[in-house]
Parts: sequence; structure tokens; C-alpha cells
Amino acid sequence: MPDSPTTLSDASIPERGVAKIDSQTEPPAPKSVMTISAHPDDGEFTVAGTLAKWARAGSEIYVVCITSGDAGSNDPARDGAYKPELARLREREQLAAGEVIGVRETIFLHYPDGELQHTLELRRELTQLIRQYKPEAVLCSDPTVRFYGNSYMNHPDHRAAADAACDAVFPSAGTRLIFPELLAEGWEPHSVKRLYLHGSEKPDTWIDISETIDVKIRALRCHRSQVGDDSDLDRRMREWAEEDGKPRGLKYAEAFRVMVLD
Repeated sequence: MPDSPTTLSDASIPERGVAKIDSQTEPPAPKSVMTISAHPDDGEFTVAGTLAKWARAGSEIYVVCITSGDAGSNDPARDGAYKPELARLREREQLAAGEVIGVRETIFLHYPDGELQHTLELRRELTQLIRQYKPEAVLCSDPTVRFYGNSYMNHPDHRAAADAACDAVFPSAGTRLIFPELLAEGWEPHSVKRLYLHGSEKPDTWIDISETIDVKIRALRCHRSQVGDDSDLDRRMREWAEEDGKPRGLKYAEAFRVMVLD
């Protein structure tokens, strides 16, 4: 008679759907946070109010920009030779925005803007960074959203960055035998406790940014190559934050879908 198949005990099988989000209560500021985005200015448009609030509460904030935004110009007077100069400019703008927010460190990975793919190479690099910096929480965009209404298509770089970030958070960062070469380099596994997805169509967590909306706008204005002297920027950012805050009666908020992983 063949051996019985090896089975997991009931105690070793994760119970699905146990972790619950209290949508009425704002979560406390994590001790350390890593936000992962495709381009400079992505974070300022989306989560800078939250990051500024958490920085004020003592969180260590780490920003990862996968590209340096070197395709971020439609000026017909510019050609491909301008790309390295634009990348350097946008990195300086991101560093200036980070100072406004209270970012501890910004990491640029220098992938080509507009050509980002969800590759094993990118996932390995993000896995290494998560193991190195050991964030309690990671922020990225929701990779499942392609269309917002009928007027905005989510940038393919955003989706690729989010897919790679999610896969780096789980299972790669916390699993020893995924990318074992990282162990040889001294990067031990690290389990992220919470993953905050911004831009989600089904948010369940709201961060009140009423006291940091001005910081968010100042940080965004550091990206002068992208926003210029847009006199309408303040109004638009406040309107977006007001819209996000409506479900919870908040004047200004940023909304997230949160995965409770540990």
C-alpha cells in the first residue's frame, strides 16, 4: 500500500478572511514605511499627505523611484539626447519634494521610463530593498486598476511597478528560498506587516490629511518640470482629497485598500 500523502495540520493552514480592517479607525503610523512608484512625482500626486503625516509622527520614510522620469517631456524641441539631463533634473526635484515631506532616504533604480516591465530582475531588486530596509508597511498603487472612469488610462509603468512591488512584498521578501542568492549576499527574509494600495476602486482605509494637505501641495510643486506654474493645481489637489474624504466625513483624505499580512 502506498504511503499516505503528506498533509498539513489544520493549525498550519492559514485561515482565510480572518484579518479585518476597521474602516472607521485610522491605523497608527508605522515605524517604517517604503513607498514604491514608477516615476518621480507619482508619490506626491497620491500619498504625500499620508507620508508627511506619518513623518511628523516619527515614521522612517523610504521612497523608491523605479525610473527617473526621463520620458517626461513632450517638448518638440527636445530629442533623445535630452533624456539623461531630464532624468537628473527629475531626481533633484524628487529629492527636494522628499525634504518637504520628511523622507529619510530616496532610492533611484534607473529603469527606462515608459518601458517598465514586471520582470524577475525588478522583483528581485525590490525584494532586496525590502529585506535591506525592513519596512513595517509598503505603499504602492493598485495593480488591478487599468481604467479610471472614461478619461484616464492607468500608465503601464504604474501597473508594472505595482505588480512587481506586490510580488516582492509577498511572497518574495519573506521567503528564504525565493532568490536564494540574496541570502548569500546577507539579505535575510523580512515580512511586511501591511501593504497599502492607493488608487484602489474599493478602498477600506482612510488617512486624514487635513493637517498635511498644504505639505502635499508644496512637495508636488517641487516637480516644476511636470507641473510648471499651474495655477489650478492647488484647487485640483484639494478637490481630489475632498472626494477621497467624503465616505468618512473627512475634509481631506487619502484612501487605500490595505492588506494585513502579519
